[in-house]
Amino acid sequence: MTIEYYQRNANTFFESTKAVDMSDFYQLFTSDLPKGGLILDAGCGSGRDTKSFLNMGYHVEAFDASSELALLASQLTGIEVKTSKFEYVIDKEIYDGIWCCASLLHVPLGELPQTLERLSDALKPKGVLYMSFKYGDTQREVEGRLFTDMNEVRLTALLKPITNLSEQQIWITHDKRPTRSDVWLNVLLKKS
Repeated sequence: MTIEYYQRNANTFFESTKAVDMSDFYQLFTSDLPKGGLILDAGCGSGRDTKSFLNMGYHVEAFDASSELALLASQLTGIEVKTSKFEYVIDKEIYDGIWCCASLLHVPLGELPQTLERLSDALKPKGVLYMSFKYGDTQREVEGRLFTDMNEVRLTALLKPITNLSEQQIWITHDKRPTRSDVWLNVLLKKS
């Protein structure tokens, strides 16, 4: 259902997100990454973040579950953005950083622990994982999209069994899009 929403609304979503300034988030995420390191933009949406990381000199691989968004992101970034899902991340210790900006929030709560294990496996030791969720403690459907909201209590429970990821920073922000009032839980993790 969520993928179908983005297939139907790809152009609108692309236009509403491609120019949002996330530079302060990039600084936090990249502060411990090696220069020119490899980043996976997992669930890249418009490709905005992929393009920014490429412009910063990083190597970037990106995917999105929506083939329509992957096509638009490819056009924006100049690289091939794959149509894929989190369950197909099978790489072992190749990424210096994995960026999951407003993408893991579409994974059902019951599947999140396994998804995070998979992402952790794909990170190199000392690799960095960024993820963001709408703030809350419910799983809900809005306009044909599944949202798994996250707060500090849910996050603690989610991360407890994943022993090789340590919490580096958690912060709450308001949506950067001027027409939106969503509150976001942002999480930066590091692999031991």
